[in-house]
Amino acid sequence: MTDTTNSGAPLLDINGSDILFKPANPLNQAKPPIPPLETRTVLYREGSVNAKGAMRLPIDIECLEDIPIELRDGTVIYGDLWRRQGDTRTPVILVYSPYSKRGGPFNANYDVTSTGFPKNQVSGLQRFESPDPAYWCRYGYAICVVDERGIGHSGGDMYFMGTQAGRDVHDTIEYIASQDWCTGKVCMMGNSQLAMIQWAAAAAKPAHLAAIAPWEGLTDEYRDVVCRGGIPNGTFHDIDIVGFLYGQSRFEDVTGMLEQHPLVDDYWTDKIPDLEHVTVPAYVVASWTHPIHTRSTLSGFKRLGSKDKWLRIHDTHEWGDLDTRENCDDLRRFFDHYLKGIDNGWEQTPRVRYSRLDVGAKHNLFSTSDDYPCVRTETMTLHLNASNGTMNEQKAALESSAEYDAVSRDMSAVARFEYRISRDMEIHGPLNARLWMSTDAGDDMDLFAQLYKKDAKGKVLYHVVFPGLEKKLRMMIALTPKGKQLPGGPIYVGPNGRLRASHRELDAKRSTPTEPYMTYTNPQPVTPFVPVQIDLGLWPTDMLLHEGETLVLEIGGHACGPVAEARASDEAPDAQLPTVNQGRHTVHTGGVYDSVLLMPIVKP
Repeated sequence: MTDTTNSGAPLLDINGSDILFKPANPLNQAKPPIPPLETRTVLYREGSVNAKGAMRLPIDIECLEDIPIELRDGTVIYGDLWRRQGDTRTPVILVYSPYSKRGGPFNANYDVTSTGFPKNQVSGLQRFESPDPAYWCRYGYAICVVDERGIGHSGGDMYFMGTQAGRDVHDTIEYIASQDWCTGKVCMMGNSQLAMIQWAAAAAKPAHLAAIAPWEGLTDEYRDVVCRGGIPNGTFHDIDIVGFLYGQSRFEDVTGMLEQHPLVDDYWTDKIPDLEHVTVPAYVVASWTHPIHTRSTLSGFKRLGSKDKWLRIHDTHEWGDLDTRENCDDLRRFFDHYLKGIDNGWEQTPRVRYSRLDVGAKHNLFSTSDDYPCVRTETMTLHLNASNGTMNEQKAALESSAEYDAVSRDMSAVARFEYRISRDMEIHGPLNARLWMSTDAGDDMDLFAQLYKKDAKGKVLYHVVFPGLEKKLRMMIALTPKGKQLPGGPIYVGPNGRLRASHRELDAKRSTPTEPYMTYTNPQPVTPFVPVQIDLGLWPTDMLLHEGETLVLEIGGHACGPVAEARASDEAPDAQLPTVNQGRHTVHTGGVYDSVLLMPIVKP
């Protein structure tokens, strides 16, 4: 086999794909530093305060640091075990993390309290996107935070999700279950990557995994992060994530692999866990408002084969949601039932609890359902009319078109269509802008769509994702000059979508009218001035629409709408997503070019 890695080391073959690696960021570059390897026990006393403004510890907690865990290939990784002092055997919550169990910038700089979450509601002992030992140890659980393969002092090369990562977590769970401080029952919990790895772990079927709680974790790295819509985007992965991970060997080079594997193949499908065969009980959390996790967290829940699964869909941010006391209490009832065998009535909990998002209102509604999608819907078709910039329930008889500068980043470089809402209604689920599009230059188009609403006076309506920063963000909204986008992430206006036109081929078996599913296997270039039909899917939402409001759809050659795309990178805040666009794009409407917005509307 030819050695073509960018680090000069031998290739590894998984499912027929040659994996590229790059050197890990050295441990001595971490700020704050990664502590030296030392197996010891550290005691945190009841009543102590372990971060500025943090809550006092309600119990004595001990941390067994740098426990060695041997994987099936002989690689040794390391974990920290947090438990109430004096406890012997307890169920264990596994947190399998790339962010460092101690030290490093994620733990230091991205604490949940940075989002306005009350400092006195957490202890400061919690790790990035992880549960707080002060809460869980108090109720008879231990937390084991493990540096995954290749991270910190853990040996081997770091793999980003996929089969190898799933096997490693399998071995970690079985090791934990065999220890004299564990009852033999292990569960998993955590946000984002700490949720994503749970899907892979459950698919690997470790015998002692009793339950999972993936808290907003996507299931398709290609479609949702590095190549959403078939448009390559490595900035977030390489700079915001991998740029702040530290180890002693090598990291899998995911964006390097994207260059060599631009289409969906065995390499990318290996990173999509086989959820249909997962049977472990699951407590799944999603939100309508997350810029990365929403779509495939919800599809992951649908795909889960477990008969014991619950879903909660909220409308805030994952970090604060994880540490909110009532949510911890709710999850503890689930864990108590499946890890401690407590008959607490958990199984009577509604299978789905979800927010009904009323963008612009002070408070949102919450409902329950037996499944997701949560309610029966019917597809409402709004026909685009470029002659007057409207959307209507009646098709336009005459052809017309709207064009925009495809390379401009200006907010006005879009095609905009508006629908005056004549009756109260509710969108529930994914949407689809089925468009006829053409370009006057090049053989491809990168297309972006944003849906939002305005009140009866024409004012854009916003939803603040961080409740603790509500006042500050509302002031920012009020002070933002007209024609300028607000920062993405903390503010939500509605669902968006993107697609590279050459990747418009649909998977007929998996697609529905409102949820197109692209194959990403068979590029089909476009011809200048020749319109092609494109299904530009928008991510799922639940959004209330009221009589007198206006629904707005924008189409552009860049992320459009009143709120900017969630910033790609804190290290490169002005980074723009590269596109293949040239010249001008045209949206064709009416007559034979019936461009439409397909919306799932809750049946009365």
